[in-house]
Amino acid sequence: MARVDFKLHGSCVALPTPFRYGTVDFLALEALCHRQIDAGTAALVPCGTTGEAPLLSLDEHRRVVEATVSAAGGRVPVIAGAGSNNTQTAIDLARVAEKAGAQALLCVTPYYLKPTQAGLIAHFTAIHHAVSLPIFLYDVPSRTACPMADVTITRLAELPRIVGLKDATGDIPRVKHLRRRLGDGFRLLSGDDATQAAFRRAGGDGCISVTANVTPALCAALHKACDRHDDAEIARLEAILSPVHTAMFLESNPIPVKRALYRLGLMVDGLRLPLTPLSAAADVQLAEVLKTVMPLEEQASRRAVGVGHRVVRPRAA
Repeated sequence: MARVDFKLHGSCVALPTPFRYGTVDFLALEALCHRQIDAGTAALVPCGTTGEAPLLSLDEHRRVVEATVSAAGGRVPVIAGAGSNNTQTAIDLARVAEKAGAQALLCVTPYYLKPTQAGLIAHFTAIHHAVSLPIFLYDVPSRTACPMADVTITRLAELPRIVGLKDATGDIPRVKHLRRRLGDGFRLLSGDDATQAAFRRAGGDGCISVTANVTPALCAALHKACDRHDDAEIARLEAILSPVHTAMFLESNPIPVKRALYRLGLMVDGLRLPLTPLSAAADVQLAEVLKTVMPLEEQASRRAVGVGHRVVRPRAA
């Protein structure tokens, strides 16, 4: 059976889940979505690691996806996280996301349990057969201790609705290897901000980015420069974005990105345990990065936003 053709290209964003007084702040989430789309972001990805998905109830998961879909309004696709190390839980999350209106799913490898490659195939096949949405596999062994072999990805890509991979390994030579195996129709997305330009040059289609939360217009511009093969512009934008990439991982994601968005006046930096607030020393580093990069993001945003679009302007850090 032919693979579903899910067209996706460019800078996508891994959205955080805003919390205010311990509950989801849906107004802040809506504003984040509008800001992303207006800046040129190609897809919204709620309920992933950045969205603190393991700390959301099933009902919160549903409502976050619904709110993201509503804010997107069909302008860009919503790729909802539906990952768990419990296959039945992953299926439940996938079904909830499908009913909530998501256009695709992002499913991570089962963490902690360390299944075999045969177990990975069985896990993702079960999710695939339980829903009708396209599915992006997510390989992030630094978090899951469960790497996905290339041959496993190739086997799973035989299923018609396994349409792509978010690859957070940072292994750039792997991109060309997978492209040869899987063809041009399989979407290869970086999950490693620092190497996303190299990933694109190697044949990748885009990036699901944490950094794009802070600098959506600059991240979108980077991918447009990759499309044009504009090496000078790629180098310029990489130099601007590199300190932001570093700042986003001063501590465990999403701690720094939530603090950054708080500093920009876009949300409260509420977290759920076991995540705790950004340390004072890291916060000082983050503030310095924002002070330098946000004027450049503002310039890029003005170029990206057309007449009549809603503009959500962050305040100074």
